Amino acid sequence: MTAHLEVDEGVGTIRLDRPPMNALDIATQDRLKELAAEATRRDDVRAVVIHGGEKVFAAGADIKEMQVMDHAAMIARSGALQDSFTAIARIPKPVVAAVNGYALGGGCELALCADFRIAADNAKLGQPEILLGLIPGAGGTQRLSRLIGPSKAKDLIFTGRQVKADEALAIGLVDRVVPAAEVYEQAHAWAARLAQGPAIALRAAKESIDAGLQTDLDTGLAIERTWFAGLFATEDRERGMRSFVEEGPGKAKFL
Repeated sequence: MTAHLEVDEGVGTIRLDRPPMNALDIATQDRLKELAAEATRRDDVRAVVIHGGEKVFAAGADIKEMQVMDHAAMIARSGALQDSFTAIARIPKPVVAAVNGYALGGGCELALCADFRIAADNAKLGQPEILLGLIPGAGGTQRLSRLIGPSKAKDLIFTGRQVKADEALAIGLVDRVVPAAEVYEQAHAWAARLAQGPAIALRAAKESIDAGLQTDLDTGLAIERTWFAGLFATEDRERGMRSFVEEGPGKAKFL
């Protein structure tokens, strides 16, 4: 298998395993979609970490595989390529990317699908597709510009340059920079903390934010309102409010 799912303490780790650079070939893309579906349906997975290992997150697509594809072949494949990454982005649970080493091209696009990105102090990220006469095709032109703004996204995509961890943090491409040896540990700890939270409310928060970003403010407020009212039908809401009244804030334990 080019990737697999490990579950521990409510955290499902989607681990890339295609040495030496975790190149995202077609088999790996399809496997990611399968694992996203598995993480979504499993009740014992309440948060997700995406990790490529201690040395590299993912250095991009398999260029040798892509080189032999013509226009017709890529028309047929491009939808499935985007679908595999979108499946990760739409996991209705908190997702954190634990980024060691290179996260380039498709690797950067995969990290963009997470809700939160923790990077090693030696990490390098970028969208170098322009150097191949291409543009990002797995969501990079869309997710990157939404995350860091169109001007900064154009800088990275137009030049194809790599950014080190400190610059990635400064422009908002990653959310935390830690020593390389601590990346997975801290990502797992962050996910484990969220795994103890109210699952339906976390899903509501994620879907409200993500869906709201794709539309106008009034529609976004309607999405929020629907989820907000709906949560009043959940046991977690009853437990959370009862705990607040009886014990004070921050004491509720969710199943």
